[in-house]
Amino acid sequence: MSSHSSAQPDPGQVRLWDEHYHDHDLIGLRSLGFWLYMLSDAMIFAGLFAAHGVYIHNFAGSFTASQVIHPTEALWPTLFIFTSVFAYGMGLVALKKGHRAGLINWMVLALALGVAFLITECRDFAGLAAMGAVPQLSGFLSDFWVLVLTHAAHVFFGLLWMAVMVVQVARDGFTEAVVSRLVNLKIFWFFQAVIWVCVFSFVYLMGAS
Repeated sequence: MSSHSSAQPDPGQVRLWDEHYHDHDLIGLRSLGFWLYMLSDAMIFAGLFAAHGVYIHNFAGSFTASQVIHPTEALWPTLFIFTSVFAYGMGLVALKKGHRAGLINWMVLALALGVAFLITECRDFAGLAAMGAVPQLSGFLSDFWVLVLTHAAHVFFGLLWMAVMVVQVARDGFTEAVVSRLVNLKIFWFFQAVIWVCVFSFVYLMGAS
């Protein structure tokens, strides 16, 4: 046996922890705090989906789910939101490479696709209002309007955030504060896509069956 393998460590020289404090970077701290906010947002949607399970058959003699929910009409919003998420992800690839113009171009595309998502949603709900399928008619319609429009409201504020970030990237470049906001926006925007998967699956697909 070699002398190296049989050597015993000196207990006085062993360090079990770092004795010096190292500050966390701004991006890491803000991302952690934003993740905590997203957990609270997830609980809001969990409550809305739980309510949907209760009110899904509460029609009160008015419009049924099959009369107001058409899964094929939700395909366009689905395409828009996922393509927008892809575009924003490509923008972060440009960020990693330090390409400011590339990031701005991808963010503008993501912004335009998000606006298209909201336009299709507004058109669909305007059609429901025109046919008289308004929230006060039944528990089902109240739940349907609140659940889908709560997600739409999140998308709206995400688009406002994205528009502000386009201006900040063009004006300030890749400062630490700007990058931290871009990372948090990525978390928020990708979360909206995940919520839309749940809306499409549990509201549009299962509700119309």
